[in-house]
Amino acid sequence: MAKKTLINEKEMRIILHRLACQLIENHQNFSNTILIGIQPRGVHLANRLVKILEDEYQIKGINLGKLDITFYRDDFRRRDEPIEANKTDINFIVDNKKVVFIDDVLFSGRSIRAALTAIQTFGRPKNIELLVLIDRRFSRHLPIQPDYKGRQVDVIKDEQVRVAWEENNEKDAVYIIDSENKQ
Repeated sequence: MAKKTLINEKEMRIILHRLACQLIENHQNFSNTILIGIQPRGVHLANRLVKILEDEYQIKGINLGKLDITFYRDDFRRRDEPIEANKTDINFIVDNKKVVFIDDVLFSGRSIRAALTAIQTFGRPKNIELLVLIDRRFSRHLPIQPDYKGRQVDVIKDEQVRVAWEENNEKDAVYIIDSENKQ
């Protein structure tokens, strides 16, 4: 199978606008809502959504944070090579706020479980929602489901779902990559 395009640049743009509109429906002016991009890959999606919300829907003052979950992962000490930590950037209180976690791909659910533990360092949110670009629905190890999803896909366990962003000097796209041809 090598590398198959799941979502192209045009479809990505449509999906991002749909997700932004769904957020507006549920959070109106975002005065009591905090968006949190999960490091490293959820940050690109979070930044892109905030840009759409601000530029195209004139919503200003959106609280956007970045959450590193490295030291909260249940496999932190079980890996052969060391995991490189990213930066957490949350300079506001999350107490009694609506928090929306944003990540690119929901796979086993373990990253979200780690994020749920990590966010407690910053207070107790009123509620937490999950937005993902891709939901790999048959790969879950934990009972975690997204509130917002760009696309739901069914891929076999040996296949990887890879999201490419123009911020990384690539064309916006989502690919399914065969385990024998990871690029």
